[in-house]
Amino acid sequence: MTELKIQHILTLSYLLSKGAKYNYVTITTSSLGKNIKKSQQAASKHLLELEQNQFIERIISGRNISVKITSKGYSEMVKLLSILQKSLDSSPSHVDLQGTLVSGMGEGAYYMALKGYTKQFKSKIGYIPFPGTLNVRLDKKIHQEAIKQFETLNGVKIQSFSDGKRTYGWVKCFQAKINNSINCELIILERTHHDDSIIELISKVCIRKSGKLKDGSKISIRIQVNS
Repeated sequence: MTELKIQHILTLSYLLSKGAKYNYVTITTSSLGKNIKKSQQAASKHLLELEQNQFIERIISGRNISVKITSKGYSEMVKLLSILQKSLDSSPSHVDLQGTLVSGMGEGAYYMALKGYTKQFKSKIGYIPFPGTLNVRLDKKIHQEAIKQFETLNGVKIQSFSDGKRTYGWVKCFQAKINNSINCELIILERTHHDDSIIELISKVCIRKSGKLKDGSKISIRIQVNS
């Protein structure tokens, strides 16, 4: 594990951004503190500790301090980057949820059958969904919070449209799998009557029939995340 202390990383990052890998850069502790959002006293302490641990070299001239990052300091930052990159690259590209199958209000079948939607579903996700949506209640707070991120994530966008009488909102689709066996899509709707605890899923098959599910059935859902 890197020898760098967490509180020093911002200081070294700032110095690197100023060119301190190869050059002595002139700074003041007040300007350093402002840039790393610490007090002048804290910035001064960081520089002293970094010098004592041979992560930087510094030349003091009055209130001005010229600082250069040593090869040891740069090496430690590279190691830190490698650790972070490995962690980021290995992070799961899916979200796992659990919930309970519940009945909807019966509107899903109507909306999913509208031509303005079906034509786009066919071209964008490769199939026209079985009429209706599967409604799942997320019983745990952690799952209710996790689903909120899909409002801002990029999915397959089914554009809004108008039939001349009214406008129908957009739909975002995310590939998912129910109980590790049934392929489906999580749909995020521009307009919905449900609260945050209810999610809706669509599939080319009748999920209830294929999965032998009924109201009250416990369901696991794995949703793919496209970063």
